[in-house]
Amino acid sequence: MSTLPSQFERPLAAGPSSRLRALLPTAASSIGAVVVALVIGALIIAVSGDDAVVAYRALFAGAFGGKRAIAETLVAATPLILGGLGFAVAFRAGLFNIGIEGQMVLGGLAAGLIGAVDLGLPLVVHLPLALAAAVVAGGLWGGLPGFLKARTGAHEVITTIMLNYLAFRLSTYLIGRDDLFHVVNPALQATDPAVKAARLPRLLPGTRLHAGLVVALVAAFALWYILFRTTLGYRLRTVGLSRGCAAYAGFSWGRTITVAMFLSGLLGGLGGASETLGLQGRYYNVASGYGFTAIAVGLVGRNHPLGVVLAGLLFGALSSGATHMQNTAGTSKDLVQVLLGLVILSVAAFAAADRFRLGGRRSPSALPATGRASTVDTEPDLEPRADPPLV
Repeated sequence: MSTLPSQFERPLAAGPSSRLRALLPTAASSIGAVVVALVIGALIIAVSGDDAVVAYRALFAGAFGGKRAIAETLVAATPLILGGLGFAVAFRAGLFNIGIEGQMVLGGLAAGLIGAVDLGLPLVVHLPLALAAAVVAGGLWGGLPGFLKARTGAHEVITTIMLNYLAFRLSTYLIGRDDLFHVVNPALQATDPAVKAARLPRLLPGTRLHAGLVVALVAAFALWYILFRTTLGYRLRTVGLSRGCAAYAGFSWGRTITVAMFLSGLLGGLGGASETLGLQGRYYNVASGYGFTAIAVGLVGRNHPLGVVLAGLLFGALSSGATHMQNTAGTSKDLVQVLLGLVILSVAAFAAADRFRLGGRRSPSALPATGRASTVDTEPDLEPRADPPLV
């Protein structure tokens, strides 16, 4: 095994001030992209004959105007955060996981099947067991495309799209087999309600806000720690930046991308479980679409755990405020979909501008003739340019 050059293996640690300086430009870019999207959205509202100020005021009130509105925003953001984290970890390893939706479906199904069985266990045992079932189901469904790419070169975009449809069909088949699972209701196309010991507790009485939000925030912190404080995370990011650098360092590319896709599916399955055990109380055989929206959440959050959390909250706020905007201001709630598209386009445009601003520097995928890895980082994300040493 070849040894990693010291410059690449143990970069100089960045202090808090340097980290803040590295964070501010990207944060300002993301905020600017959202502002641009809102301005363009206001022009669209004005052209359609509505009052943009009234519409945005109603949208804000629907998302943050009181305890119930804030709770609904957080409820909508929870699966988006978990799905966005799943997309982000795969993207960091150089993979594009479009299968988050299928992984959420199987994770929610597994959690619903285990949660509906009355095992006579306390909450501290039954709830983790149901979540573990979702994690395993989603992780295996996500790890399969990674394994196929590592062994055969099959592109993960194609395999994850195909596995999405297979997950939907598998869910329909299992929900319809009451002779196989006695806790399913084929007529309702759902599982039986989860027992109380398998439910995610409510956080605010009188609202639908559940402990899935806590699970999402803990998952975001855990992913940040894995990516930027562990050897595994360093390998994932190295493989994502350059397969050549990973080979030069002696990293197993196939094993690393398989692990990345397993982690991605794991987080997707956890997102499906949060809906099953937290919001719905049972699994319904209906694709929510959260997995596809989570791809946009990951991209808008620049594939950084903190950015994904903030992007999930933004998307959740737009989703929860849409109905109130339509009922109060008379503006169609479909405008929210337009705003989401504008936010994505604006973020992409700002990211492209950042790359042009860097003056066409070399990508870290290139290895100079000296044999030392390039330390130029052209990726406009929320992570500082210099990583702390891996001890």
